[in-house]
Amino acid sequence: MLVVDDDEVIRQLIAVNLTLEGFDVVTAVDGRECLEKVAEVAPDVITLDVMMPRLDGWVTATQLRKNPQTAGIKVVLITARAQEDDRDRGRQIGVDAYLTKPFDPAEMIRVVRELAGAPSSAFD
Repeated sequence: MLVVDDDEVIRQLIAVNLTLEGFDVVTAVDGRECLEKVAEVAPDVITLDVMMPRLDGWVTATQLRKNPQTAGIKVVLITARAQEDDRDRGRQIGVDAYLTKPFDPAEMIRVVRELAGAPSSAFD
């Protein structure tokens, strides 16, 4: 798992929840750091904030999809941008899921487990 968000509180919230579910989690503070880490981490799933400095989630997701080595990584956009045109933009880029902030951690875990091909926990 690679968790990308410029907000430290949200980044840690996502990372802690996924770690508690048994995922190995690496974090990045923006899209540029995500693209730097993705080759060494080789994540199955990336949670990606949209509004970030240096390189936003839209550009980051587009770069991931254009690169044959990262095109198959599952991407979950997690963002405060809830408009339908934002969701459409995510679909056009080819992201795998779109969650809006504030998000339910249980829903986020369910989506990530499904995308990672992990079995559901006994609590689902």
